[in-house]
Amino acid sequence: MADSKKKNLKDLSYAELVAQRTELKQKYMNVRFQSVIGHVDNPMERRTLRRQIARLNTFIREKEISGLDK
Repeated sequence: MADSKKKNLKDLSYAELVAQRTELKQKYMNVRFQSVIGHVDNPMERRTLRRQIARLNTFIREKEISGLDK
């Protein structure tokens, strides 16, 4: 499943990648706040979200370098 997700990220446009990153950042903030409060369903979710955001940042940067960010 992870391999198909990576291939799907390559096919997304620059705007879609940025929108998805914004959504994941918001979700990450919510998980962080929940962990501070003490209500955590899945403690590994923080790491997973951080890695997904980093992966999106990589694809966004590739598009910026190639000039497809317009």
